[in-house]
Amino acid sequence: MFSRAFAAPQPDWPGQTVQTGFCFYDGQEDEGKMPDGLQEFLDRDNAPIIFTLGSAAVMDARDFFDESAKAAAKLGRRAVLLYGRDNDPPKGLTDEVVGYEYAPFSRVFPRAACVVHQGGVGTTGQVLRAGVPHLIMPYGHDQLDNAMRCRRNGVGALINRDRYKADRAANMLGDILSNPKYAKNASEKRAIVESERGAEAACDAIEKTLQ
Repeated sequence: MFSRAFAAPQPDWPGQTVQTGFCFYDGQEDEGKMPDGLQEFLDRDNAPIIFTLGSAAVMDARDFFDESAKAAAKLGRRAVLLYGRDNDPPKGLTDEVVGYEYAPFSRVFPRAACVVHQGGVGTTGQVLRAGVPHLIMPYGHDQLDNAMRCRRNGVGALINRDRYKADRAANMLGDILSNPKYAKNASEKRAIVESERGAEAACDAIEKTLQ
């Protein structure tokens, strides 16, 4: 259940394998709403950098959001920090660097200049669908592999968790935002992801098996 834009079919897969594409999920109905003020912020000026740690890594955020706010300030870029319901608001928030506990990825990622995230497959898929570049700071599990795939595909870069500090993050983001190849590659991957209709394809495959 992942996209051809993420990984190509392999010759050693069983013959009955179906590659459906990503199946996206934004949370329960009450979680799919934009928080107050965020839509106005997105509409007001140029595309911001969005910083998030998904649904699991956010529980061990450490100084990620504080350093992210500093990085955005160093770049002079607008930013949105999605810092989670169980964390305090980050230090360094301003009118141009704003923080919210949550926002639906499908609505905010397409408005981003770049998304900085932990590399979970759900978050990674949402960024690929949005067609914007990534800066990925993996925690564990599949996240390093996901980050390396994005780097090989030319849609983003990888930063070590222990080296995620404002200066280094700002330098890497500056490189990503100033190099048009990242945005071009991301746009090309978006077209593939959008064509796949992952949830529908998965349901079709399951129903076919049960018939």
